[in-house]
Amino acid sequence: MPRSWIAVATALASMSALADYPDKPVTIVVPFSAGGPTDKVARDLAEALRKPLGGTLIIDNVAGVGGTLGAAKVAKASPDGYTLLLHHIGLASATALYRSLPYKTLEDFEYLGMINEVPMTLIGRPTLPASNHAELAKWLEANKAGINLAHAGIGSASHLCGLMYQSAIKIDMTTVPYKGTAPAMNDLLGGQVDLMCDQTTNTTGQIEAGKVKAYAVMSPKRLTAPALAKVPTADESGLKGFNLSVWHGLYAPKGTPKAVVEKLNAALRSALKDADFHKRQEALGAVIIADARLAPAEHKKFVEAEIAKLTPVIKAAGQYAD
Repeated sequence: MPRSWIAVATALASMSALADYPDKPVTIVVPFSAGGPTDKVARDLAEALRKPLGGTLIIDNVAGVGGTLGAAKVAKASPDGYTLLLHHIGLASATALYRSLPYKTLEDFEYLGMINEVPMTLIGRPTLPASNHAELAKWLEANKAGINLAHAGIGSASHLCGLMYQSAIKIDMTTVPYKGTAPAMNDLLGGQVDLMCDQTTNTTGQIEAGKVKAYAVMSPKRLTAPALAKVPTADESGLKGFNLSVWHGLYAPKGTPKAVVEKLNAALRSALKDADFHKRQEALGAVIIADARLAPAEHKKFVEAEIAKLTPVIKAAGQYAD
């Protein structure tokens, strides 16, 4: 078949895919447990996407192996736009954390656009004697042999933040992995562990209720959410240059028709302007993306840069997963 015919056939198939899409529910795979911070982002986004996409969206929590099970499920799914992935910074950090992955991060997905950035917060059990980071640093130095640092599992955002925090203060702690953020938070509230570094989407309610001690937000500027406005930045707390935000992005299997990718990107851009979505996310300290990273190509460039940035940190910590 002549190349011109192939090009016409491809264009017609793409137009047909766009005309019919979506004619059945679209599933958004969240590679973490229900009720966690990424799940909250996904459910808020799904609600905002319904109108611009013109279809029903279903959340499918496929937790396990630091988010790689869910990512692999989408990478292997039919490239028809009906199975999407909502992932966070772990998509980039997994390339260094895992000796082998069941997918190629930069090759097996269509990048649809960034969603938000969520600063991390350093929090402690309510009975910790330190009331600010300066006091916490002294307490950590005096008790470094028996400090427990919780995280939501290998490859999670809290795991990455914990690695970076230990590197910043030059104190090694006993890291305690959990199967998700919820059980880690429960043990922090109960005093079974001392510290955790997690997303504002998961910590804001506990900070507001006074159930944990908040020591720093890992953002260049103080946050405007009422519960977080008084929490000092990492720089203000003596952690110079320690800025870490957990970004979220939307992905489809490689080979998804261009017309479908474009429709999904347009729907995402519309959803990110939804007033209710803004209100829910900003109340939790999240910042909605409104820059070039909304474009698929720029989104992919950003993830590539994140891989380059995070890989040396993870390798220096010497923590790998099989």
